[in-house]
Parts: sequence; structure tokens; C-alpha cells
Amino acid sequence: MRYRDLTPEEKRVIEDKGTEAPFSGEYDNFYKDGIFVCRRCGSPLFSSKAKFDAGCGWPSFDENFPNAVKQLPDPDGQRIEIQCANCGAHLGHVFKGENLTDKDTRHCVNSLSILFVTKKK
Repeated sequence: MRYRDLTPEEKRVIEDKGTEAPFSGEYDNFYKDGIFVCRRCGSPLFSSKAKFDAGCGWPSFDENFPNAVKQLPDPDGQRIEIQCANCGAHLGHVFKGENLTDKDTRHCVNSLSILFVTKKK
């Protein structure tokens, strides 16, 4: 499988499971019609319709496309890590029970882990 070339900062987040600073990512306060794909492999992950403002400083989605995201226990023992189901790229973490949307789920995603693709007319 051919992956997109990543910058050192993208590698730090995607491959080394880092986190970008809150409120610093290009997609935190970004609301356009389209989809968000994995920055490394291009697999569709989230619809823009699932994006909401959680006020946390990272892009937040209350659902992913079916079978697009896998959830794994985070090494910290407290959180659930989310990865691209296709290539294993680190996306961020998922939280439940916050009552921020009807789906009661917040996928907290690093902007550096995703790319936006405009909806085709």
C-alpha cells in the first residue's frame, strides 16, 4: 500500500501517537460540506455532518463511517485510542458519556491526522 509522504510533525502525531496543541489545528473551527479522510492513506473516516463544536480545541465528530475507525485501549489505561481501520494511523481518542450530542460520543481527532475533501456537486 502506498502512503502519502508525511511531514515530521504529521509523523509525530500519526506514527508516534502524539497530540497537536489544542486550538492549533486547521480543522478545529472548520465547517464545510464534505468528508474527512485519513491523512496517511486517504480512507474516508468522518462526514462533515458528524462534526460539532465540543469546545475542546480539536475537531470533534459524533460518529465515523462504518468500519472506518478502530478503537483500542490507550496505553495510559484511561482513554480509548482511535486509529484508521485501514492503515492504523493514530487519529486521537473517543469519549462517551459527555452528553454533547444525541449520539453521546466525541471522536476527538488531531487535525494533522485528517484531510478534508470537498463534497462534489
